[in-house]
Amino acid sequence: MVRLGLWGAGTSFVDFTEFLDAMNKGGVGALELVAMDMKARGMYVCRTLSYKGSEFEVVEVPLEAKMTEIYKKAAEFWADLRVELLSASELVFEEKAKSAMRWRLYWGSHQRFFRSVCMSAKVPAVVSLTKQALIENKCVVIGLQSTGEARTEDAVTKYGTELDDFISGPRELLLKFVEENYPLPDKPQSPPVEDNVKELQRKRHSANPDVSFKGRVRKAVKREPASEDESGEESEWEPPSDDETAEESDSDSDYASEKSDAESVDRSHARHPYSAELLKRYETAVEHKSKLLDTIRTFDLPNNPLDELIDQLGGPDNVAEITGRRGMLVRASNGKGVTYQFRNTKDVTTEMVNMHEKRLFMDGKKLVAIISEAGSAGVSLQADRRALNQKRRVHVTLELPWSADRAIQQFGRTHRSNQTSAPEYRLLFTNLGGERRFASVVAKRLASLGALTQGDRRAGPSLSAFNYDSLYGKHALYKMYSGIMEQDSFPVVPPNCSFENPHTIQDFIETAKAALVSIGIIRDTVVDENGKVSRKLRGRIADPDWNDVGRFLNRLLGLPPEIQNRLFELFVSTFDHLLNKARLEGHLDTGIVDFKANTIELQGTPKIVHTDHMSGSSTVLYTFVMDRGITWEAASALLNEKQKDVSGSSASGFYESKREWLGRRHFLLAIESSPGTFKIFRPATGETTREMPITELKDKYRKPKSLEKVQREWEDEYEVSSKQCMHGPKCKIRSFCTVGKRIQEVNLLGGLILPIWGTISKALSKQSRKAHQRLRVVGIETTTDNERVVGLLVPNAAVESVLKDLGI
Repeated sequence: MVRLGLWGAGTSFVDFTEFLDAMNKGGVGALELVAMDMKARGMYVCRTLSYKGSEFEVVEVPLEAKMTEIYKKAAEFWADLRVELLSASELVFEEKAKSAMRWRLYWGSHQRFFRSVCMSAKVPAVVSLTKQALIENKCVVIGLQSTGEARTEDAVTKYGTELDDFISGPRELLLKFVEENYPLPDKPQSPPVEDNVKELQRKRHSANPDVSFKGRVRKAVKREPASEDESGEESEWEPPSDDETAEESDSDSDYASEKSDAESVDRSHARHPYSAELLKRYETAVEHKSKLLDTIRTFDLPNNPLDELIDQLGGPDNVAEITGRRGMLVRASNGKGVTYQFRNTKDVTTEMVNMHEKRLFMDGKKLVAIISEAGSAGVSLQADRRALNQKRRVHVTLELPWSADRAIQQFGRTHRSNQTSAPEYRLLFTNLGGERRFASVVAKRLASLGALTQGDRRAGPSLSAFNYDSLYGKHALYKMYSGIMEQDSFPVVPPNCSFENPHTIQDFIETAKAALVSIGIIRDTVVDENGKVSRKLRGRIADPDWNDVGRFLNRLLGLPPEIQNRLFELFVSTFDHLLNKARLEGHLDTGIVDFKANTIELQGTPKIVHTDHMSGSSTVLYTFVMDRGITWEAASALLNEKQKDVSGSSASGFYESKREWLGRRHFLLAIESSPGTFKIFRPATGETTREMPITELKDKYRKPKSLEKVQREWEDEYEVSSKQCMHGPKCKIRSFCTVGKRIQEVNLLGGLILPIWGTISKALSKQSRKAHQRLRVVGIETTTDNERVVGLLVPNAAVESVLKDLGI
């Protein structure tokens, strides 16, 4: 990368560290600039197929009543299991690393369990969408990541190849975790006292007389044969020989050993209550583990989603499976029970089974295909002009991949060149807040991927609405936790609460605390006999968890649906509040923003302000004049058109502000875009980028009593805003202020930017307003000749400083 010339001698950045620091400060917008800059210098080419013609729809699948009850019981069981594991761990002496590994496995299994349940909850919706698409003469591709093969093979190993029903992946996962990770104390090895005594006696009687009890070989005393004249009288005493001394020593040792054995028996009698207690503790732990396993086996948990899908869509004869698994469970022909069978046949090898299934789909012999990441790599399933099956593809995403590039790869299975029609994408999510975690990860990475490859974070499919794992997401989580821990007030009203009734907020706080305790976010709490958190010791949230959005969304999955959604709603409301605040203050990094106006004209001739000596490419200053306003006639026409739709909301219409600002009330036109959300039009600025929820609209605005007054004030504001900002003639920065100004001049630096990055940053840092100090990448397209320019916005107040620093 050094050879690219983005940093080093002769550039704006001394070294890579300085370059990286600038990119971090610039956010995704800076990455977009880098990509555009490299393209401008001819050092970077990146092509992707346009998504023009494709349709994207996020489908929310509400949990059915039965699934809601299953989910609730499962969440309660996982919370109880955590308490059970904590209690069992207290009785086991083990290394810290082993304990830490158990909890990593617990939370990993916890996440996989609930992700699998979420997938199962969407199966009925997928079946319904698929059947509807087939009726409409389309074909369907269903994308998922996990096939459940490991759990299926474990179950087949345990129960055999013929089963009563499909395997429940969540149940097998839970059983495996408890079987392998429930902490048991060591089983006592010492036998009872009576056995000890008998064993000692057996050893004593069976001992070899020439071997001491300690195993040392005894040495016999050497004696001279008696002489012929030796009498029977004892000879005169002589000092014993060395051999005799050794024999006596062995004899003493045997005596000491027997004494020691007796003492051991006595000690064994003394240890017997302790050994019995250890044995009792071990047996109790085994009994608890056994009860847990029995409880899990009785759970009514959903079957493996992949097997269930294939079965409900007509079985393997109607569904092309393109995955990495070797075998599958198939329902018997008589409808009773299922049998495990390998996917390959005598005619098709294991290596070719996916290609065989793909051919059947492309030939139209099977109109439904299910793909996983492992099986679909390199597979083309688009409506190819060369294929027999040219029906439009409906790509249903049952389970999103973890990364953006993999998501793009999976979307690309059905969207390729030489196709007769672009696919319809249906991204399915349950109404559970915790499942947004998976969309959040992909959304964040899709934005970065588009910024790096196309110079535009919006390149390719967008899930930006789910990108919570950001700086604002971390701040929102901190604010929410602060409110729940009663360290600060909530910035927004918690769901189903009101500031007028403080007891509703207090009840929510108590419920939220209990929920966060159950998923391990709040630690070191004291729980009474009824399972409630003690009021005296409310626990704490570990420092790393205060800003860990990923962990919050992961753990959130393990809560019952009601409190899970309330917590998620509070988090998202806080997140939106902070975003809106940053947007109003001009701090929000929105990457490339397209400026929209009724008329946009290029003023004068673009001016070259810098030429790069390495590439010869130039940096050009463009000046545009924009008229952003909307006339009374145009606004009235928009409302009349909306009112022709009888199904539209009666809330659409003109509104006036409840409060005066700078001595006058302001007016707007609100037109419902989706249930509960409105597009906003103002006389001076036209359509705003942010849509307004109905709660905010009714809180700040009201329907006017007289349309004549609205027309008069609207036309007056339209006229005045052409010459001055909304702060009036006494604005501190006067002509440089663009807030609420209808006609404004916009300066844009296009072309090569990186070589003068440092110069521009320095010039902007001198500005008095924070909003003018930030580097912003914008796009402008003229309304006269549709010429589009993307570049760096230079605030009017900073133009002179930038040109001066560039030596102009």
